[in-house]
Amino acid sequence: MSDRPVNLSSSGPPETVLDPEPGEALAALEAAATAPDPVTAIASVCARWPRFLAAWASLGDEVDEPALKYAAYRTGYHRGLDRLRANGWRGSGYVRWRHETNRGFLRALAGLQRTAASIGETDEDERCSLFLRQLDPEWPPS
Repeated sequence: MSDRPVNLSSSGPPETVLDPEPGEALAALEAAATAPDPVTAIASVCARWPRFLAAWASLGDEVDEPALKYAAYRTGYHRGLDRLRANGWRGSGYVRWRHETNRGFLRALAGLQRTAASIGETDEDERCSLFLRQLDPEWPPS
C-alpha cells in the first residue's frame, strides 16, 4: 500500500495521483521508442516493468494489429486499476490528466476506447468513454 494520501476535498470527489515510475523504466521506454524495432523494444520494457502503464500504452500505440493494440491497452488499463487501488483509489473519484504520473493509465484507457470502437465493441467503447469523463471532467486533454 502506498504512503501517498488520496486528496479529499469538500468541493468534490477525492483525487488520486499515481506514484512516479522508476527512472530506469522511463529511460528504457524513451530508448525503446527510437530503437530499430520499437515494438520489440517496448514489449521488452513491458516485460521488465509489467506495472509500467506508459509502456503498455506505448506498446498499444506502436503495434498495427487491432487485436494486439486491444491486448496492450487492456493490459495497461487493468494494471492501472491495480495501481490506482494501491494508491488509495476506491472505485470513484478523479484521476486527472494534468498529473503526469496518471497519463499512462489514461492513455491506456483512451487507447482501449478507440480500439474497441474500431473493432465494433460498442459497449466497451461507450463504457471507456464515460469512464474517462468521470475520471477527468476536462477530458479530452487539449
